[in-house]
Amino acid sequence: MRRPTISDLAKASGVSVATIDRVLNGRLPVREETARRVYEAAQSIGYHAVGLLRQRVFEDLPRYQLAFLLQKPMQSFYQAFAREIEAAAAAVTTARLQVQIEYPPVSTPTAIVEQVKALTARNHAIAMVAPDYPAVANAVEELKAKGIPVFSVLSDFASGIRTGYLGLDNRKVGRSAAWTIARMARKPGKVACFVGSHRFHGHELREIGFRSYFRENAPEFEVLDTLINLDAADITHEATLNLLQKHPDLIGLYVCGGGMEGAIAAIREERCAGDLILIVNELVPESKAGLMDGTVTMAIDTPLPALCRELISQMIGSIENGDAQMAGQTFLPFNIYISENI
Repeated sequence: MRRPTISDLAKASGVSVATIDRVLNGRLPVREETARRVYEAAQSIGYHAVGLLRQRVFEDLPRYQLAFLLQKPMQSFYQAFAREIEAAAAAVTTARLQVQIEYPPVSTPTAIVEQVKALTARNHAIAMVAPDYPAVANAVEELKAKGIPVFSVLSDFASGIRTGYLGLDNRKVGRSAAWTIARMARKPGKVACFVGSHRFHGHELREIGFRSYFRENAPEFEVLDTLINLDAADITHEATLNLLQKHPDLIGLYVCGGGMEGAIAAIREERCAGDLILIVNELVPESKAGLMDGTVTMAIDTPLPALCRELISQMIGSIENGDAQMAGQTFLPFNIYISENI
């Protein structure tokens, strides 16, 4: 396939080659609307000088540095999250953004606070996926005093201090998982769920929603004690095998956070895919394969593209206008995937 030429770009953007030349080389003024149209056309056709066009079009715009502290860099979900952050930042046309994506070595209060303080020096706003520790809330309060807005993402923390939360309504997520198990089970039985940590507020809310649904609407099911898996596949794998051995009447399992790979592997090993309803979070390669072979019953998925666009929009808004105009919580609708719609 040949590389698009300046003539191709002129045709795609509906302007002359001379206008393209003026935009590329900064010769004579070009209307902002026209310059943006040229840039968008360059993106759509893969024009080789799209980086230069972006610089020309946006050189007078404000420049902001945004930091993102995620978790588990080796997990497919967080790798996809990082890609969507970069894509959303690149699509912004009202400011020139530079993003910094980091991961704490461990999810301890000390490690997170140290990383947050390191991010403070260079960035105008920070978004984090973090547990709800008092030390983290204290660090957020210090940043707020310095005028640096902090957003909680996926799992809330420092409520009343942070600028805003963006993610799913996690209580509804947990209730949806329970509803699915109760409706799909051939007969009542035992159900269980894993959380990464009770310090992750999002996981705790999913567990609360999961339990409350059964308590209110399906009391004939027995909800076992919640298991902690630290979002680790190996812990989840061993614990799932133990559950299946100890509770032969287990009919449903919900993995509230990470570590789904371990549950999927254990169910395949025990050849009980048709007898056990497995609900997981996020559509990633591992859950997609599980849906296709019948090991996973349903995946509840975060719409990462929409989340990242809204997150970056709110981060820019908080920098330019302060916290007063920010929503305290922004819930995005979640996607539900089964084997028939992946």
